[in-house]
Amino acid sequence: MQSGGGTDSSSSGAAAAYKGLRSSRSTHVMGEINVTPLVDVVLVLLLVFMVTAPMMSRGIDVSLPVANQPKNEPEDRVTVSINAQERVYVADRPIAMPLLEEHIKGLMSGRTAKVVYLRADEKIRYGKVIEVVDRLKRGGVEQIGFVYVLPGEKTK
Repeated sequence: MQSGGGTDSSSSGAAAAYKGLRSSRSTHVMGEINVTPLVDVVLVLLLVFMVTAPMMSRGIDVSLPVANQPKNEPEDRVTVSINAQERVYVADRPIAMPLLEEHIKGLMSGRTAKVVYLRADEKIRYGKVIEVVDRLKRGGVEQIGFVYVLPGEKTK
């Protein structure tokens, strides 16, 4: 051994080997969780549920009979309009109030859905609308749909 703070070659080799062993080990703790296996398990579970869900909601097996009804073609809509001057129109043709009931009876004959759509100007009297509704009901109309616009659709 040498004096004066130096080390000999054999002791320096051992210290270097010890230091090398120490530095090869990891001294810090890994703080991250490996989520790859978790994702794999979740995807397999999702696949299992996607395959089995349709089988669980299956109904009772029933052999349904075939109906001999022809397909109903959609009928033209009957629209009755009342403008701001309280004039009544069926479709786009003006009609006198006394003739409205008979005209509607003719239109409703042979129809399965006895529906009329009523378009009335917002400025007309309420009584006029009720008078038209009353004549429509007497003309054989079962349902009256009131046509309106939503606030964002109104244009002037």
